[in-house]
Amino acid sequence: MHCYCSICRKANGGGGYAINLGGEAESLRIEGRDRLKKYNAKIRKDGKEETSPGERNFCGDCGSALWLWDPRWPELIHPNASAVDTPLPTPPEIVQIFLESKPSWIQVPDFNEVKVVNFDAYPKESLEDWHKRHNLFDPPAPQ
Repeated sequence: MHCYCSICRKANGGGGYAINLGGEAESLRIEGRDRLKKYNAKIRKDGKEETSPGERNFCGDCGSALWLWDPRWPELIHPNASAVDTPLPTPPEIVQIFLESKPSWIQVPDFNEVKVVNFDAYPKESLEDWHKRHNLFDPPAPQ
C-alpha cells in the first residue's frame, strides 16, 4: 500500500508516500528494543488538534521508521516495507491511498503509462546533470 497522507510522507520519507504492510502483531520479532522510540502524530480534525493513538515506532539511533501499531487494532502490526530485513513477496497489486493529501509535486504513477528508467546502481549521469538536461536546474543566486 502506498500511503500519501501527510503523516506517512513526513514520518517515513521516500517517494512522497510510505509503503506499508500488514501483519499479525504477535509475529513481530525485535532486536534492540532498548533503542526504540515512539511518535504519536498530531492530527487536525474539525479544526482541532488531537493526538493519534497510533504509535509510530522508529529507531532512536538512526531515525529509521519501523512500524505502526494502533491500540484500536491490537492484533495488527503495520511495518514499513523499507524496514523489513527478510524477503517480501511481489504484491499482486499496488493500492494507493490518501491521494487527496499528496502535494502537487508528486506524480502518482500509472505504471502502464509512465516512462520508467531503471539502474542497477548509480547512473553515470549525476542528479545535477539530470536536472540540467530537463531544464530544471536553477542554481542559487550569488550572495
